Amino acid sequence: MKHLILSFITMLICMTIHAQQDYPIKAVDFTQVKLNDLFWLPRIETNRTITIPASFERCENTGRVKNFEKAASKSGAFGTTFPFDDTDIYKTIEGASFSLAVHPDAKLSAYVDSLITIIGKAQEPDGYLYTARTINPAKPHAWSGSERWVKERELSHELYNSGHLYEAAAAHFLATGKRNLLNIALKNAELVCNVFGPGKRSVAPGHEIVEMGLVKLYRITGNKHYLNTAKFFIDARGQYTGYNRTSDDSWKNGSYWQDAKPVKLEDEAVGHAVRAGYLYAAVADVAALTGDDSLSQAIDKIWENVVSKKIYVQGSIGARGDGERFGKNYELPNNDAYNETCASIANVYWNERMFFLHGDSKYIDVLEKTLYNGLISGIGLDGKSFFYTNAMQIVKATDKQTKNGFTEEHAEVSRSGWFDCSCCPTNLARLLPSVPGYMYAQKKDNIYINLFIKSSTSIMNGNNKIIITQDHSYPWKGDLHFSIDPATASKFTIQVRIPGWARNEAIPSSLYTYADMMHGKVMIKVNGVAVNYLTEKGFAILNRVWKKGDKIDMFLPMETRKVVTENTVPSNEGLIALQQGPIIYCAEWADNNNSTSDIVIPSTARFTTTFKPALLNGVNVIQTSVWKKTSTGEKTLQSFTGIPYYAWANRGKGEMTVWIKEEK
Repeated sequence: MKHLILSFITMLICMTIHAQQDYPIKAVDFTQVKLNDLFWLPRIETNRTITIPASFERCENTGRVKNFEKAASKSGAFGTTFPFDDTDIYKTIEGASFSLAVHPDAKLSAYVDSLITIIGKAQEPDGYLYTARTINPAKPHAWSGSERWVKERELSHELYNSGHLYEAAAAHFLATGKRNLLNIALKNAELVCNVFGPGKRSVAPGHEIVEMGLVKLYRITGNKHYLNTAKFFIDARGQYTGYNRTSDDSWKNGSYWQDAKPVKLEDEAVGHAVRAGYLYAAVADVAALTGDDSLSQAIDKIWENVVSKKIYVQGSIGARGDGERFGKNYELPNNDAYNETCASIANVYWNERMFFLHGDSKYIDVLEKTLYNGLISGIGLDGKSFFYTNAMQIVKATDKQTKNGFTEEHAEVSRSGWFDCSCCPTNLARLLPSVPGYMYAQKKDNIYINLFIKSSTSIMNGNNKIIITQDHSYPWKGDLHFSIDPATASKFTIQVRIPGWARNEAIPSSLYTYADMMHGKVMIKVNGVAVNYLTEKGFAILNRVWKKGDKIDMFLPMETRKVVTENTVPSNEGLIALQQGPIIYCAEWADNNNSTSDIVIPSTARFTTTFKPALLNGVNVIQTSVWKKTSTGEKTLQSFTGIPYYAWANRGKGEMTVWIKEEK
């Protein structure tokens, strides 16, 4: 505990002294929030006991750890598939560090230290750390180029590896107070800053994340070289003259790498969706730390493009499999939707930072939609099986469907324990432990309650310690209860997010809307008395003198809603999706007589909700009666059950659909 306290003091000093200009809003660190709910806490515990150990084991078994040992001895051949396989170890160390910060584990800590020793031995004397070249510099990985950095714009991922190293090192240092991994990262960062910059080598990194990582090192050390280099990489985009800017091919015109235009001139999300999300998150960081409003204005426009034209109803992004990328505006197909899990993670990172910049609840609305739906759908309930892509529709494989363009992958799928490119499993391992850190934020005397998870937290407002306790069963029930317990009675403002879905807003744009009106209304009580509250940017503003024992009760109408799409998305014409609270539902074969593609919901359907504690680790199910077509073309009435989208594919292979035909 002592080292934990010291590391947080170090972090706070760094942020105060070295980053006077920063986001106006700051997160309450995840280590300050103690969960006791039945939704997120079991997932985080499963991540600690199953996902992280399984990820380390697979890094061992697949040769990822061995690559570092070979690099240290300068012998053998690179033993895995991709030059970015090093990052799977870094990301799992990051997740393990987050876990260690709140759940000390001597055995896990010792194992992480043993890996750090192996990583350190693989680092070259000048700080270069990239096993795909170091093992055998005369014959590096085919994507790596004959010399350092020459393929960085395209496929080498040298700076991508560095970025994940920095992120892991920052997490490990802040969690443990140890500098063993941080020193490795700083040595590499010094090399990167010496190689790249004004008057030196220039490149727009082919796969972004080094920018985010450099910012984290800047926050810890105060070394402005790191922040300046992060900004340099951002400003380098759109400068390369070797692209064919008139080509429609995203690789040839540079848009695949977000390199077709300078960031400040971009107004559309383009290219590889994970890379884009990491870039936009880093742009927000740099904009906040440098005061460059032109950068924040650019990502404001890009964000509007995504939420109004390029996001799926369950919060996923990156529609196209060719290049794992954004499609054109309104290109949101269901039968071959790509929706990489890592893109959802990047979307969470980006939206959190947009909230820090602007203080608007719409960014948390999108973050919540992604977090509860398109992100955790990427991991099975067992904690060790995964989706790389997240489908919107699964149909039975038939000759006719194959001719119409359905692939075997989208016909029937099952989760996998690992992939040759296993970025998603290890990315989930690092994201899940940090979920409590998205719940609260602070700006001077304003405390934001952004997410609703049964928990308690301790927040300092000046010298006053404020304990906030949440007690409820969200996302299944909308009766939320908060206890506000300041050590000393004082005046401050609690801003409670009123979710967009509770304000009749399916998403912060017209892309998705509700076909039916909400019957219930949001109500807030303070100490049992209903209050007329002001709203600002989607938050209920509760400003008063708070004293120990004060209570806030908020009632959100948990109604089943029909979601429809703007008519600019032809793939969803005549279809509806179902939503209750923040949860998007789907129909899966196991609950609907083994098929879902022939379901038709009557326009007059009335829905009931039942909590099933023994089903899929405990879920609300939506039920009604629907029409189904028989083999003779006739319609029969049968029962219908919808389950949360995130929970599908945990009971074997079969059909699934999010969008369902509605009979008018």
